[in-house]
Amino acid sequence: MALQEDLIVDIPPERVKFFGTTGKMLLPSVATVAALVAQIPASRLLTTTQLRQTLTVQFNVQGTCPVTTRKALKAIAQDASSTVPSWRVINQDGGLLSVYPGGKTAQAARLQAEGLEIELGKMPKVKNFTDSLVDSGG
Repeated sequence: MALQEDLIVDIPPERVKFFGTTGKMLLPSVATVAALVAQIPASRLLTTTQLRQTLTVQFNVQGTCPVTTRKALKAIAQDASSTVPSWRVINQDGGLLSVYPGGKTAQAARLQAEGLEIELGKMPKVKNFTDSLVDSGG
């Protein structure tokens, strides 16, 4: 279940290698992730890594939990009343996410409607996605 409020916790010992450090980790709420994603303009993209890095800087912590971040993205994407453009968030390699209603096919259609090209196949991704990344400030 996605968090309704932000939590800052110690980085668990088993995650120190992933984050490359000890210290504090953000478990972002749905509202925090939604506020950042809402700023992505049409035809622009933000990777999950950029999203986490931006939140890490914003909250002055050493890392942001990727699992909690993905749960928040899924909650936003699956909220039928949400106008937050969660489909503009992609994987670090340009790959599409499966958290959206309709899966990667639906995300591809939304991105194509904004003029982005999708490389179809077993692992669909945005073609030349780095050209469309926002400056996340992270």
